Amino acid sequence: MTALAGEETMTRNRWYFLLMGICVTLFVVSWAVIRLYSVVAAVVLSLVAMVIPPIAVMVANAGDESSRRLKRRR
Repeated sequence: MTALAGEETMTRNRWYFLLMGICVTLFVVSWAVIRLYSVVAAVVLSLVAMVIPPIAVMVANAGDESSRRLKRRR
């Protein structure tokens, strides 16, 4: 594994954790705060938060095919 591939993996991991943090924050804020003002807005925020985990997984698993081939050979 080259240094560049290691940096790419770290960047993808950071994006994954950032997206999942945003997802959890949206859920908590929507039902702890927003629902007091508008249940519809809380539901909409929850729906937005439900879309984030699959995107986070795609970001985390994205990578160039050559780095995957190097891992398989080892």
